[in-house]
Amino acid sequence: MVDFIICENPKHSLKLLNKLGIKKKLLSLHDYNENLLIKYIEKYQFNSSVALISDAGAPLISDPGYKLVLDYINKGIMITTVPGPSSIISALQLSGLPINNFKYFGFVPKNKSATDALVVEIEKLSTTSVFFISGIRLLDFLKKILTKKINKRISVCKEITKKNERVFRGFAEEIIKEISKNTTSIKGEFVIIIEGTEIKNKRNLDVDIKDQIKKLLQKYSLTEVVQIVHKLTNVSKKEIYKSALLLKDV
Repeated sequence: MVDFIICENPKHSLKLLNKLGIKKKLLSLHDYNENLLIKYIEKYQFNSSVALISDAGAPLISDPGYKLVLDYINKGIMITTVPGPSSIISALQLSGLPINNFKYFGFVPKNKSATDALVVEIEKLSTTSVFFISGIRLLDFLKKILTKKINKRISVCKEITKKNERVFRGFAEEIIKEISKNTTSIKGEFVIIIEGTEIKNKRNLDVDIKDQIKKLLQKYSLTEVVQIVHKLTNVSKKEIYKSALLLKDV
């Protein structure tokens, strides 16, 4: 048993604690008061057991607590963790996408240029991408992915393990249509998972491209072939043009 509990919002935490019959002193922790809280609880550190919990998800994962845990580590105080719900892991499990290798980005940035740069990175990334995003920004982000013609499968998860749990799967256009049917479904926070770009064996890919170029040169001009193959393979036009010149008179 712990002596007191550090949480985000005592009102939220009390709902669960009351149901479990747990009555302990609650201290509220946020990014803006973390340093003050560390100083406040110094007198309890070596004589008390303290618990850190989140409103949802897991402490430290886009939630406050990092400075507190680091302070305890630096002071040699024993720390352990009790596995609980993690929206990242749960969303990956339900996504239907490859999860043997993934990259977690935290919240999608609010700044437009930063978001644009992120979308460019998503397009090139070979690993599965994981993001948090608020409901009010969800559709705009999906539309940006659609506008950039990023043809990758996406999973959007909402309130996993809760009453209103939903998982939307498909490509950006499909998910936008599904979510737009009911605007109440875009309240709260979401986990977005986007599959990585498939990396084919380079030697086989080169052979495939050359075969495509040979066939297309029989019907189309050199310029048209470059445009067509570029759209099909996303290989640079410069590289396609070099190969097409060599194959043109073969």
